[in-house]
Amino acid sequence: MVQKAKILLVDDRPENLLALEAILSALDQTLVRASSGEEALKALLTDDFAVILLDVQMPGMDGFETAAHIKRRERTRDIPIIFLTAINHGPHHTFRGYAAGAVDYISKPFDPWVLRAKVSVFVDLYMKNCQLREQAALLRLQLENDQSLAVDGKEPAGLLAELSARLAAVEEQAEALSKQLNESADAAVVATAAHLERKLTGLRRALDALEPGTGGGPPPAQG
Repeated sequence: MVQKAKILLVDDRPENLLALEAILSALDQTLVRASSGEEALKALLTDDFAVILLDVQMPGMDGFETAAHIKRRERTRDIPIIFLTAINHGPHHTFRGYAAGAVDYISKPFDPWVLRAKVSVFVDLYMKNCQLREQAALLRLQLENDQSLAVDGKEPAGLLAELSARLAAVEEQAEALSKQLNESADAAVVATAAHLERKLTGLRRALDALEPGTGGGPPPAQG
């Protein structure tokens, strides 16, 4: 069963969190609340998130400071951040948001349909990356077991075929998503999708190297 993606909602006002939940509930993903920057950082210690919706104006640690902490951590630095703000101080204020690591900067009140669509794109990318990690784990398992399979006289081709088929399904979905993004998405989102495609290409090359006759299989068993 495919696990749901987690989306982190960070705002000090309960009514704003409730509104975000109402807007994003149609995505059928797991929505996690945080009422402060400190609470958000604590949630990020244990859970993986597809995207973070981060309010700029919060007492104590504001959105910019929270984002800086997120980007400094290796575990969380690649999580997309969408800044939400009720104020607009012009280009300089917006630039500060992007400089802090945000992939988008949306002023309130915002169009619910637009926000839902943007979040949905990052959820799709997160799901594709999860699938890619699963295929990579299977590939590593194959590499570790190839020698023992050869010793036992078993044929690894069946597992290789299964891995190849699963990877092909992910490649097809990623290609369709990339075409959709290239037509309408922000540059940052397109770049994220391109990064995913490069990972898929690398995994495909590694898998092809294991195919019989390519010279990339395991060494013959000794003695």
